[in-house]
Amino acid sequence: MCVPGCTLDEAFAGRDPVQRVIYDAILAHLTSLGPVHADVVRVGVFLLHERKLAEVRPMARSLRMYLVLPHPVSDPRLTLKFGDTWHQVKLTTVDDMDDQLRDWLSLAYDFAG
Repeated sequence: MCVPGCTLDEAFAGRDPVQRVIYDAILAHLTSLGPVHADVVRVGVFLLHERKLAEVRPMARSLRMYLVLPHPVSDPRLTLKFGDTWHQVKLTTVDDMDDQLRDWLSLAYDFAG
């Protein structure tokens, strides 16, 4: 089932403004690695390199990101979802965009390429 497209402003409407700041930091890191396509839909943003590498979903209390990693990663910040490759992380502050998260994003980017 396809989810209708929308703008970033519509996807983040009614959410804590810090969520958009976190999203912008995520996108800035990914675009520093190479080409990224952001498919904005009502539930959030699907991020793709050659295939999907992450989903970013604005929620009531946090920005939820699902990362597609090449193997399970054991870390208190991550929850394994959808088999062995999809990992969930909840982001609530700009400080959550740290070196560890950038490393995971880089790993997801490489895996999607």
